[in-house]
Amino acid sequence: MTETRTGQPAKRADAQRNINAIAEAAVACLSRDPDASVAEIAKAAGVGRVTLYGHFPSRADLVDAALARAIEDGDAILGAVDLDGDPREALARLIDASWQLVNRSRALLLAAQHTLPPGRIRSLHAEPADRMRRLVERGRADGVFRTDLPTSWLISTVQNVMHGAADEINAGRLDAADAAGYISATVLAALTPPGQRVPGSTAA
Repeated sequence: MTETRTGQPAKRADAQRNINAIAEAAVACLSRDPDASVAEIAKAAGVGRVTLYGHFPSRADLVDAALARAIEDGDAILGAVDLDGDPREALARLIDASWQLVNRSRALLLAAQHTLPPGRIRSLHAEPADRMRRLVERGRADGVFRTDLPTSWLISTVQNVMHGAADEINAGRLDAADAAGYISATVLAALTPPGQRVPGSTAA
């Protein structure tokens, strides 16, 4: 009751609305331009720079919040992917959905790579990585994914291939429409046990 009379709950609600607006504006601005300024983000959020800096003291904090928000929003999409059945087909579906999210946030990812430590970027991707790890481990148990290399290395390979595709598109060397197919072909070849035929390959 005391908090209500002093207006503290309303102040906290206003602060949370500002935080959400700033984070959403950061996602939108940085997804268009990895070099978007703090002033641009504040303007898009409808707040002043003083208010913005009160919640996010540096541009790095903004980039961190934007990447975290984008990954959180994308998690619902990845969670809806059907991962039942053949692990190779399930992995192809998960890669396709994951790539759509990465492609949408290519500029934001570039901003993160230029601003945040690699360990922080990996930490923010922990939940998507865990989802893929469970699938890869099932494929290993079923004998369709290689077991001679650590699961962590295989997951890192998948992530690096997707991020590499984003870099190639940014550099103008890859058409975004071709990326998902290239990624799936590369990843399935990398994960197929030595001596087994790669799914979709025409090689004998």
